[in-house]
Amino acid sequence: MDIADIEELIESNVEDAEATVSRPRSYDENHEDDHYAALVISPAFEGKSLVQQHQLVYDALGDHMTTDIHAMELKTYTPEEYEALEE
Repeated sequence: MDIADIEELIESNVEDAEATVSRPRSYDENHEDDHYAALVISPAFEGKSLVQQHQLVYDALGDHMTTDIHAMELKTYTPEEYEALEE
């Protein structure tokens, strides 16, 4: 699956989300290219537990999580939490 397609799915389905997706592992014949990492910033995460935040992202990816994506490493933040990290 193309990284831009994953970012589009997340940004289209999680309110006001900004998604940056990468491949944390290099390609090999054992499908390591199906492993992705995503940094997602959205006000939709406000007041939600980490599990609930991750579920929002998994829901946005839908069936791709069982067909095209083997693993997704997630870091989720509200805009305020992310801004505080950069200080």
